[in-house]
Amino acid sequence: MSSRAANDLAMRYSLDLYCVAPNANPPVCKILNYGKLRFEQQKQDRLSRKNHKACELKQIQLTPVIGQHDLETKSRKAREFLEAGDKVQVCVVFRGRQMSHKEVGEEVMSKFVALLEDISTVDKAPFWDNKWYNSILAPKKK
Repeated sequence: MSSRAANDLAMRYSLDLYCVAPNANPPVCKILNYGKLRFEQQKQDRLSRKNHKACELKQIQLTPVIGQHDLETKSRKAREFLEAGDKVQVCVVFRGRQMSHKEVGEEVMSKFVALLEDISTVDKAPFWDNKWYNSILAPKKK
């Protein structure tokens, strides 16, 4: 059908001529209510944004000389983040002479990961970044 005839037909029904595939040969068009189409697309976009939760990366900082109670407190906070669906970056921060005893920081990291192993998995294994010993924990799939 020619474009002039399609436009006349759309005008007769008080609708719009919408080009579905402009690059096709010949171009494919539909006769429809364009306002209703846009409303439906916006509604679908809102629903998809509403159902999609962006996963954030929360950070918990520890030191090699942290006490047991403080470690448990930080693990409770990390547990809240994991239950909310966020990833947690655990950092053991070394200062000055503490760098000569890296094994103490590694032990603290392993204790912390052990406290959360029921609810999380290690997304990124512990690694060194200058004076920081980092690891990333992700919530377990339900």
